[in-house]
Amino acid sequence: MLQDKVMVNDALASAKSSLTIYANVISECANPELRSTIQQIRNNDEASQYELFKLAQTKGYYQPAMTANDMEIQQTKSQLQSG
Repeated sequence: MLQDKVMVNDALASAKSSLTIYANVISECANPELRSTIQQIRNNDEASQYELFKLAQTKGYYQPAMTANDMEIQQTKSQLQSG
């Protein structure tokens, strides 16, 4: 059981790291075709990461941060929109 938890959490950490790298590569990519290809790969990896996240959460292997309330969400949205 513990080994499964460790493997799932390692896979989640690896996926999150890869997504960060994809974001950096995409932001630096000048070739539109290459950029589009990397975005597609990133999108697929995001979908896989989310499925793994849901599995980990269902099995109790991963506890996400507490859910923000509506006021916190609106405050964050306002801050991000104001630049």
